[in-house]
Amino acid sequence: MAAQNHITLSHLQQLVRQGIEAALPLPLWVSAEISDLKINRTGHCYLELIEKGDNDAVPRAKVSAAIWRNRFEALSVYFRTSTGSDLAVGMKVLLKVTASYHELYGFSLSVSDIDPAYTLGDMQAKLRQTIEALRADGVWDMNRECEMPMVCQRLAVISSATAAGYRDFCNELGACNYHFEVTLFEAVMQGFGAEESIIAALEMVADRCDEFDAVVIIRGGGATTDLSCFNSYAVCSYIAQIPLAVVTGIGHDKDQSIADMVAHTALKTPTAVADFFAAQAESTDALLDELNVRLTGLCTTLFAAQNQRLLILGHATSEGCSRVARGVEMRLQSLGERLQMMAKEELRRGSEHLERQTLALGDQSRLCIERLGAKLSTLTEIVAANDPERVLSHGYSIVRIGGRAVSNIDQANIGDEAEVSVTGGTMNVKITDICKKS
Repeated sequence: MAAQNHITLSHLQQLVRQGIEAALPLPLWVSAEISDLKINRTGHCYLELIEKGDNDAVPRAKVSAAIWRNRFEALSVYFRTSTGSDLAVGMKVLLKVTASYHELYGFSLSVSDIDPAYTLGDMQAKLRQTIEALRADGVWDMNRECEMPMVCQRLAVISSATAAGYRDFCNELGACNYHFEVTLFEAVMQGFGAEESIIAALEMVADRCDEFDAVVIIRGGGATTDLSCFNSYAVCSYIAQIPLAVVTGIGHDKDQSIADMVAHTALKTPTAVADFFAAQAESTDALLDELNVRLTGLCTTLFAAQNQRLLILGHATSEGCSRVARGVEMRLQSLGERLQMMAKEELRRGSEHLERQTLALGDQSRLCIERLGAKLSTLTEIVAANDPERVLSHGYSIVRIGGRAVSNIDQANIGDEAEVSVTGGTMNVKITDICKKS
């Protein structure tokens, strides 16, 4: 009977492994995209590699891969030095791999080398495609064509509230001799959700564009991959089309992002952006001082000319001279009244601005206290939910070997003596068998 000619599952797995090893005895260079990446506590890097299909919805192929610690330490430094980035999800990579098959863990690849030039080429290709798309849509030069005021004091800032770059920007503005009204539109500036968050902030600024003189987009430095959202077509298209001049200070000296390219003015750091607006105000202030000196000199010249005219017309009647003098006096009085009105208007504006700032400070303080209260309440709930005694009461246990809690099966060995804590006390056990998940 056919059933008598069967083989065991492990025998079948061995045949598969032998077939793969015979068919692929040497390392191969394989191109793929990283869809998942994890580095465990021992330093091994585990990857999930995919090849996307035509519509990117269903992968054409998928496989697990590993870069063992002794290779990963060197390869990660080599890759970062060559590309300016760490290995990350979404990257296309060219890897030198050895194929293997394990009876429990299935088919996988072991990585021994990586070609940074392949990843750089893919990154550059994506940049070119985005730039070409922005040019084709006619938005490439739109923001640079926006008119920037001589003095920008009402600034809409897109940044993370807790970012060091935002603090540097505010501190630098606060240290100068001019007043600036900064309104923060908080956004995630890197990683998951960054594109959507930045676009949402830009939309909120656009809805209130009459309230601002310019838009500021700032963040501190980081790896090239951390700044990938600033090369996104969607983000850059919004920056290009917002009806206010955009000034960027994205904090990376090595490369220029596409957001820098489409912005009205691109600067290297948040501090440089603050210096730019302070210098703009200082330059305008100096220009006004110069115009004031020139106007004063012009008035002096006109008055001297009028006196000369009176001397030349000395044969005129005293009544005529008096009429001319009264005319000069009336002009000076009118100028004085205008200056007085201007001074009152400036005082009124200053008072209104101070009142607005006072109200805003009160609102911000209350909002900050409410946020901190909500955060404290959430943290309290989290702490209570993760109370070890509460966790143990649900049937869980804590295993300790040598006084240290065991968090991974690799920390335990057959023959180890362990202490198991459960609700109500502890048990001392000896490990006689270990079963690892496949």
